[in-house]
Amino acid sequence: MTPLLLTLAHYARPTEPKHHVGLAFQGLGELLTGRRAIRDRSDKPAKLTEADSRRDELDMLCRFIEEATALKPRNKPGPHLAAMLHRIFQLESVAIFDVDLDEIYQAGDPFESLPDTLRNICIFGRISDDAETGISHRVLLMGDLPIGALLLRGETHGETATTLASLIAITFDRYHALANESRTESARQAEQLRTTVLDSLAHAYKTPLTAISAASEGLSALGKLSPAQTNLVALIDEQTRALTQLTTRLLKTSKLDATQMTPHIEKVAILPLIEDVVASLADQLTNLTVNIALSRDDLTLMCDRGLMIALLTQFVDNAAKYGDIGSVATIRAAEHATEVILSVHSFGPVIPAADIDRVFDRFFRSSVSESVVPGTGIGLSVAKRSAQAHGGHVWATSSADKGTAFYASIPQQGGKE
Repeated sequence: MTPLLLTLAHYARPTEPKHHVGLAFQGLGELLTGRRAIRDRSDKPAKLTEADSRRDELDMLCRFIEEATALKPRNKPGPHLAAMLHRIFQLESVAIFDVDLDEIYQAGDPFESLPDTLRNICIFGRISDDAETGISHRVLLMGDLPIGALLLRGETHGETATTLASLIAITFDRYHALANESRTESARQAEQLRTTVLDSLAHAYKTPLTAISAASEGLSALGKLSPAQTNLVALIDEQTRALTQLTTRLLKTSKLDATQMTPHIEKVAILPLIEDVVASLADQLTNLTVNIALSRDDLTLMCDRGLMIALLTQFVDNAAKYGDIGSVATIRAAEHATEVILSVHSFGPVIPAADIDRVFDRFFRSSVSESVVPGTGIGLSVAKRSAQAHGGHVWATSSADKGTAFYASIPQQGGKE
């Protein structure tokens, strides 16, 4: 039995709570003790039937351990474990519930009201063995955290069911850990590839956009254009500016992703910085009234001025896009302990609660914004990365009665520790 015990010890990660791994060893120990007792009392025929049953169950448990440890760790284990339990222990019915995946795996005859039964086992921690029906309930636990449930119908001893539940819990936890690791790495690689492609496209767009802009200015300088031609040139200029802004944002967010990017920290006066941002967005803000509120007029911040302009530009541009016509957009800056908090508040469409934590993710657009104005979902991610480059963070709030506000907290010392 020593190789099997070593397999179990290797199977449990060192960082995992040891309580329920211990249950697996305890169950094995009890069964092993039972096996030794058989040999010691082999001269007592009255105990032979029970002893044979225990010995057979131990052999089945060993087979289950061997097959469970042979499962590929990156394949979903639930269906295989249910089939193995049914086949090896010759049970009437087996059902396993995986909370993380919200999936149920069955083998053998079906149970009645299975989803509710398994969830109740998990929620209320039901552990029981019914001698009349042969049904056993077990919670799959890692430490104190329920990660699933086990339902068996057939001839098994209570300690065997407990050991099986512990082994299944370990197998599930290992699979979940590897699956989460794979998903995280895949997402990181996909984001890195997307950033690289967009960075290349943005650089490629710069040259033709510059040429189009120069040609448009040349046409305007020629004069003698008809009203229709003048309108076409104005449209070319407008769309060229829009593409240039988008290209600049792509390049800026790509630069912010670069690990070698270091903020140029200097003492920056907040009021002139805000006024510059508002002036640069004057055309977009024509339908709003802009208020600037500072905790004091001479407020300063140790920061990278360019990155702070990029951050505030995204916040104010967002208010210009989604603010109700004729409403007020308020730009605030205030000192709080060792940080300065910048915010832009406006009234417009409410961001759903499910989206509020994701609006700063690159390329994410709220379901409300998608139907209101066109966009790429890049701007607020630039604001987020600008704040993070200073060791700060961003967040947002949104409700029908209080409006929508975007915040950035920037440490007064500037830069990351």
